[in-house]
Amino acid sequence: MKEETKRTEEKEEAGYRSPTWSILQALQKINKAKRLEGEAIMSAPPFFQSAGRGDLKFGGEDDGPTVVVWESLSESEQEQWSEKMGKSKDWVVWCRSRKKDEEQRLVELDGKEIFSNRSKQAKPKAGKKTDKKGGKGQSVRWKA
Repeated sequence: MKEETKRTEEKEEAGYRSPTWSILQALQKINKAKRLEGEAIMSAPPFFQSAGRGDLKFGGEDDGPTVVVWESLSESEQEQWSEKMGKSKDWVVWCRSRKKDEEQRLVELDGKEIFSNRSKQAKPKAGKKTDKKGGKGQSVRWKA
């Protein structure tokens, strides 16, 4: 539990924020998910029959329709899940939207984007310049 707490604190210090339980419930309804992949043992909601992250299982079976919280996974866990993704057709991924100049991520090779709340870059007022970049937001990918 101590390691999980430390890991969560490090993620949050780096800017990560967990989705609310309301968001997770909405994602769960897309494919009637029974499993949550990602997050920490102390934040896994009770409305999933099973949960885990990579090789760490929080409880329940390691199969069935799944909601994946992409940014909560480490790089190695993302690679591990990407391999599993190709063999499965019943998953929903909650992830940060890709910036225009970023390469396509493994999670984007499969599935279809069904939601994105990318912000648009604000247009500068006449005579003013801006260095702000748009493209932040969340994206949901789904494969059924």
